[in-house]
Amino acid sequence: MKFGNECYTWFMKDSGAHWENSLAHMIEVSAKAGMAGIEPIFSWMGDLADPVKLAECLNEHNIELAAIAFSQDWNKPEETDQERADADRAIELLKHFPEALLCTVQLPTGRHDLEQRRKNLVANVNAVSRRAVDAGVSCTYHPNSPDTSTNRTEEDYRVILEGLDASVTGWTPDVGHIINGGMDPLAKMKEYESLINLVHYKDWDGNPSFTLMGEGKVDFQSITQWLHDKNYDGWIICEDEAPEALEDPDSVTIHDGKWIEETLLPSIKR
Repeated sequence: MKFGNECYTWFMKDSGAHWENSLAHMIEVSAKAGMAGIEPIFSWMGDLADPVKLAECLNEHNIELAAIAFSQDWNKPEETDQERADADRAIELLKHFPEALLCTVQLPTGRHDLEQRRKNLVANVNAVSRRAVDAGVSCTYHPNSPDTSTNRTEEDYRVILEGLDASVTGWTPDVGHIINGGMDPLAKMKEYESLINLVHYKDWDGNPSFTLMGEGKVDFQSITQWLHDKNYDGWIICEDEAPEALEDPDSVTIHDGKWIEETLLPSIKR
């Protein structure tokens, strides 16, 4: 297994405005933290949405592109023209990085008309993923857990994960979002083990939600031990949403790298 970093830790402040066009900085800090990979947000890549510039920056810091987070509303039964165009641009970029995943995420816009909107989500994720796979790009779907998310509860997970077309997309269990939705992360991962092709780590203390990695209630040792014992060889991406990230995402990222190296990994029996 390999550890990487998600750029949402920087995006938290002012919905990304404070760190606009700063992906190169995030890559540099992630490398300094000991991370081997990074997962940028597609709509927030700035100049590094150019595959040549992105590859140069990644190579400079000896870090891999693990995945790209691709977020859309997907509230209609089919993609809107704009959603389809955005997806196709993300797929085109990822064709230059054949080992990286397209990580699909639905933006949380409410739980009204829930049954139909969950169906719409599944249909859109499957459609995007099918086009991506046809272009040689592997995919994974990432649920989230805000109160306005269609994919936060156990019932949501059952409907959505069992509706995914496993021939074109896997699943990214985000352990912090799972526990925030009232479920046990490891139990849910075991239930849908066959779908897992990317993992997100964030910690949670319920006060009101997320906290610094290693300081909350997520049992990372047991989860990581299980992944190790299953010979999981994919990415574990840290997406720290602790309140401290609002003011100092760099330090939060450095903290996470140190916690992985000094606390988490030494606890794993090999």
